[in-house]
Amino acid sequence: MLLKYIDTAMGKARYEILSDDNSYYGEIPEFQGVVANADSLEKCREQLREVLEEWVLLRIYKNLSLPVVDGVAITISEVA
Repeated sequence: MLLKYIDTAMGKARYEILSDDNSYYGEIPEFQGVVANADSLEKCREQLREVLEEWVLLRIYKNLSLPVVDGVAITISEVA
């Protein structure tokens, strides 16, 4: 379920080329703070995925909710 969630979220990513240095900037608007910047689009995608993975794991660790993305959700439940 985690991989499906991350893949679905990555499908929402937006990229642009920054005019000041021609680097690539990527973000996923529904995920505040999940951004990346790199010299190539492929590197930007890789970095964005890593940031997203860390963001999701941190929220799970902190028992914070995660946004539902195209009907895909991760529910955090307490385990004894």
